[in-house]
Amino acid sequence: MNELAIDTLTTAQARPRRDIGLKKRYAAERRFRLYGVLAIAIGLTFLAIMLTSIISKGYTAFWQTTVTLQVDFDEKIIDPNNKRATDPNVLVTANYPKLAETALIQKLGIDPNDKAMVRKLKGFLSDGSRVQLRAIVMADPSVIGTVQEVDILAAANLDSAYKGQIDLSVPESRRKVSDQQVEWMNKLKAEGAMSEHFNTGLFSFGASSRPETSGVGVALIGSFYMMGIVLLLALPIGVAASIYLEEFAKKSRFTDLIEVNINNLAAVPSIVFGLLGLAVFINFLGLPRSASVVGGLVLTLMTLPTIIIATRAALAAVPPSIRSAALGLGASKMQMVFQHILPLAAPGILTGTIIGLARALGETAPLLLIGMVAFVADYPKTPFDPATALPVQIYMWANEAERAFVERMSGAIIILLVFLMAMNIVAIVLRRRFERRW
Repeated sequence: MNELAIDTLTTAQARPRRDIGLKKRYAAERRFRLYGVLAIAIGLTFLAIMLTSIISKGYTAFWQTTVTLQVDFDEKIIDPNNKRATDPNVLVTANYPKLAETALIQKLGIDPNDKAMVRKLKGFLSDGSRVQLRAIVMADPSVIGTVQEVDILAAANLDSAYKGQIDLSVPESRRKVSDQQVEWMNKLKAEGAMSEHFNTGLFSFGASSRPETSGVGVALIGSFYMMGIVLLLALPIGVAASIYLEEFAKKSRFTDLIEVNINNLAAVPSIVFGLLGLAVFINFLGLPRSASVVGGLVLTLMTLPTIIIATRAALAAVPPSIRSAALGLGASKMQMVFQHILPLAAPGILTGTIIGLARALGETAPLLLIGMVAFVADYPKTPFDPATALPVQIYMWANEAERAFVERMSGAIIILLVFLMAMNIVAIVLRRRFERRW
């Protein structure tokens, strides 16, 4: 009886201690969950702040203010000596801004002889009107001598004022638009002659010193060339290297060294690859600076480790039973790899490739070192022509002093983010669509 009583007493004393221990463990688990939720909440908060800041500053870049004018393509201004039949350059060098200015003077009802009022028109219309009107004449010379309705781009400061980005309540001396220009702007707006349209120029224009005629067209083409080169080189080389290391190479110190170096290369700062590209592709091989082909080669070197690591992980995820079954049925090792293992690993390989391309698309540092910060206004026809890239264009606009370039920069960031999100969504869809769970 005494022993039974002692055991009962011991059990009764131990139970509270166990209960206290369970409560502590449960409390620790709840705290850990709370920390995880807080970490996710903090990350989402900063993400929301970043996206809100970018979108609030950049969505207006997708709209451009224009002034609808009745432009008289006066032959006396375009070709006063009637030489265009023998000298086509006459149509190129004509004083097209004078046509736009004359049309605006007539629209506002200003006396052309009032020089003071005419001077105040300076900076109302974009200097890009020269290109707009010249393109119309060059496309159809028969418009000379006729009156055409044309939407002329407003200057950057007027565009900002029309969008409400300039505080018009401050004194005139502290803003870049005068009271007279604001009065004209309100008059044209009331008449329906000044309005906003979707800014197709943001996607088609190249580099320009004027914000209203700047766009990411050249940068998009340059990025397309570079991503094409990366895809054509990095994918086959990376997959081939991964297959050899994972399926054919014997384990040795040499292969271990290669694996360690591949893992280390994946963590090397991207600017180091830019230095390598500058030394090898430009200084040694003599490839042209600012060319998409050099950018593509540099980004290929940077993307290869990511693709190799992802491909090896996808190959290793295929069960050994698939290999054994293929070999047991008489397949050679080459047939086993390419007819059985590789198709099953394809979703993981594609996912890793797309993620690697998305990372390469957003890189700026290596491209700066190979000279892709050049002022390029013309579309590159081949990967060997001068070009720039979307992240580099964003970097260049960030260094501009004019306020309107901030809007363009944020708009370009939105475009880049859309491309990156689209590529990541494609990777997720491919993985979920084709992935097999073993």
